[in-house]
Amino acid sequence: MPIYEFTCSECRHEFEELVHGGVRPPCPRCGSGKIEKKFSAFAVSAAPKAEESPPPGACGRCGDPRGPGACSVN
Repeated sequence: MPIYEFTCSECRHEFEELVHGGVRPPCPRCGSGKIEKKFSAFAVSAAPKAEESPPPGACGRCGDPRGPGACSVN
């Protein structure tokens, strides 16, 4: 069930509503059935996925950002 954004043609109130099928809800402010569905973009999460591992830390001896064993200092 998607959440849609609407604007009331009578009072210009903007609201979001969880919609079942093609049902158009009445305006929560004035009760009018004259509403318009707004065009809206969907949200995308930029959070890393659980299976992704963090990058290796810097080498403890020389500080090389490629991680332990990346440099020639032993």
